[in-house]
Amino acid sequence: MKIELKQITIGEVVRDYQDNLEAGVVGFGGKLDIRPPYQREFVYNGEQRDEVIRTIRKVFPLNVMYWVVRDDGTYEVMDGQQRTISFCQYVNGDFSVQFEDTPYYFHNLTADEQKQILDYKLQVYFCTGTDKEKLEWFKIINIAGEKLTAQELRNAVYTGSWLVDAKLKFSKSNAPAKGLAEKYITGSPIRQEYLETALKWLSGGDIEDYMSKHQHDQNANELWLYFRAVIEWVERTFVKYRKEMKGVDWGKLYNLHGKDSLNTDELEAEISQLMQDEDVTNKKGIYDYVLTGNERSLSIRIFNDREKREAYEHQKGICPACGQHFEIEDMEADHIMPWSKGGKTIAENCQMLCKDCNRRKSGV
Repeated sequence: MKIELKQITIGEVVRDYQDNLEAGVVGFGGKLDIRPPYQREFVYNGEQRDEVIRTIRKVFPLNVMYWVVRDDGTYEVMDGQQRTISFCQYVNGDFSVQFEDTPYYFHNLTADEQKQILDYKLQVYFCTGTDKEKLEWFKIINIAGEKLTAQELRNAVYTGSWLVDAKLKFSKSNAPAKGLAEKYITGSPIRQEYLETALKWLSGGDIEDYMSKHQHDQNANELWLYFRAVIEWVERTFVKYRKEMKGVDWGKLYNLHGKDSLNTDELEAEISQLMQDEDVTNKKGIYDYVLTGNERSLSIRIFNDREKREAYEHQKGICPACGQHFEIEDMEADHIMPWSKGGKTIAENCQMLCKDCNRRKSGV
């Protein structure tokens, strides 16, 4: 990979600056793609953005930036997007910055002060190489600062028409996916967490393989239609919404049970009962349990140390399953009557089994 350091003024970068929202952000006479498809949406807060401008006003150095040289002679920002958008927006008059307790827009500055900003020299590395080489370099330079998420790095590899359309559906602050599924999914669209969730569900966890196969598809309709089908199934199947439904692995449950004939009234009755069970410590896991029967999803409350000691002393250290004596450290608490059959996590239902017997009973 060829890397060449050049000095570029802010005035050169802001020439023909345009922020076309969904269509992207360009500058440098229309030759610089400031926000390529794989870059995160603008996430600097106001103070971070203002500090960029104060740094420039004080003629302090900004961190170096990296631009990729494209085959057609245009460029894209590999690193430095948020700093670049900050000073472009300021020169464009989008916000003011406090200097000595007084807010100044760019047009409020004197001609000399404006010239000082426009003549400020940025240190820019121009990088030429293969997609793989650019990705490896991109990973290295993003170790410092606000790290990219795993999905943002995937976006850096699999740029193309599919990703552009997928981001319209999943990665904007007002994306359709957010409006549809905000109650059911955790995370932020602009940090690519909605897109990552949908991809994980559809691909069964092999996100890179799916993105590589569909990189140059015209659109991401397959992913969008699948995502809608998952959410619509959730709303049909679980008729009463509860806050515990946010963050459930709905795609996994849909893939396993989306075609099952389910009695929604019976499901709701069981969910309601489990929500009231104080032994169920992971209420979110109830939705997995009522479909799969996996008791581990519930994180059933364990016996406390006092209850364990009482049972151990009552048994005189004898494991009731094998009849052998053990120290308490070599034994584990067990429900005499299993929770699944109505047994509660109370002292009267506690017995101490040796580790081997307990694990045989649990099927571990």
